[in-house]
Amino acid sequence: MRDLIFVGYLALIALIAFKRPFLYTLIYAYIDIVAPQRLSYFLLNSIPISMIMFGLALAGFLINDNKTDIRVAPRHFVILLLLVYCGYTTTQADEPWAAAEKWGWVWKALVFAAFLPLVLKTRLRIEALALMLVLTVSTLIVTGGIKTAGGGSGYGQLVLLIYENSGLFESSTIACVSIMIIPLILWLRKYGTIFKPDWRVNLYATALIFACLLIPVGTQARTGLICAAVLAILLLLKLITHNIRYILLPIIGGPVLIFAAIPFLPQTFIDRMETIKNFEADQSASTRVAVWRWTIEYVEENPLGGGFEAYRQNKVRYEIEEVDENGQVTGQKSDNDVVDEGRAYHSSYFEMLGEQGYAGLLMWLFIHVGGVWRMQSIRRLYKKRNRPDEEWVGPLASALRNSQIIYLVGSLFVGIAFQPFVYMLIALQLGLDTYLARRRAEAAWKPLVDTGDISPNLLRYGTANIKNKTV
Repeated sequence: MRDLIFVGYLALIALIAFKRPFLYTLIYAYIDIVAPQRLSYFLLNSIPISMIMFGLALAGFLINDNKTDIRVAPRHFVILLLLVYCGYTTTQADEPWAAAEKWGWVWKALVFAAFLPLVLKTRLRIEALALMLVLTVSTLIVTGGIKTAGGGSGYGQLVLLIYENSGLFESSTIACVSIMIIPLILWLRKYGTIFKPDWRVNLYATALIFACLLIPVGTQARTGLICAAVLAILLLLKLITHNIRYILLPIIGGPVLIFAAIPFLPQTFIDRMETIKNFEADQSASTRVAVWRWTIEYVEENPLGGGFEAYRQNKVRYEIEEVDENGQVTGQKSDNDVVDEGRAYHSSYFEMLGEQGYAGLLMWLFIHVGGVWRMQSIRRLYKKRNRPDEEWVGPLASALRNSQIIYLVGSLFVGIAFQPFVYMLIALQLGLDTYLARRRAEAAWKPLVDTGDISPNLLRYGTANIKNKTV
């Protein structure tokens, strides 16, 4: 019965999207994030619904959209270059079977990230994608928040819809993503036009943010706590920048709220978070450091990396420091060394370095660090503009910048270098960037149109087609 409901639901929204082909793009994003085929027993598992929806989205773009003024950004080409490069390293992978399996979903994430900015040609489409990303990932976050509030938390024990430990269903990944989307939720609550701000929107946004903050507690993922701290710092800096008089509010109120929340936190969560300061005595943390050292040594001999899943060949030996009765590190090494094999990178940076070598890591950094730089540039540019129809631009660029910074910090401790959700955020940045570039180009020609020097009809085909005009 559940399979029939899912099939009927997807068929219905696909039919609705027939008149507005862009909606197929949003449906693909929904399928890629929520993965309803994983919730199905049989029917959806036997149908390549993601490929079907992407095909419909591509067909809608080719048939319905005006393509005369398509703009691309430098990062767009780097995504395509990374796609080609990863395809090459897959053919040379040290673990060919495992590499081929990972390549099977990585190329889809990169292709979709390259395609998305081409269709984000209006504010409505940009907002629609931002809203879809928030609402679809909230299906996991709300479920996890409710279970956490009900006491069903624990590291590796918080079940999000299904028993799964990959993608967004993995504890550290969803903990990082749940904090990443909070800036977007805040933007939609204030500047959204699809669901215009009112008491209902504010109520749901507040409840969703609370659920997002519960996810690190429910998953007991240390990455989530670090990401939450980064978000708090970014919000504090924004508050101080806007009004220096409020500087004492977070400085005094923050610690008060933290100490007030401690009695309500599970003891298991507190115990796990304390391992951050005693990482030398924690086997998981010690394993990561040992794997990172192995990765650096491996890439010194293999500058192009070992292809996807290259970590499967590692074998690491490490020591754990002893702790006293008070939980403090004594500085003395444990009597027995620990030997482990095939340990994952647990870091996106080392994931890229080990799998794609120096070149892959540089491309990856250009894509993500470049996103922070471009969004900051847009925020500064539109902060100086006072047009009423552009007041949403700066805050959206700021939200996307903050989400990117949280990801860059959180991904230090979790291997999500190719997480599709993150690449959709990158595509959203690129779509915003190219949309604004197109608007500025059109605005530059507007004075000529107003004086009659150029026909307004020419603007429909983009300024790129206006040739040999003497102004």
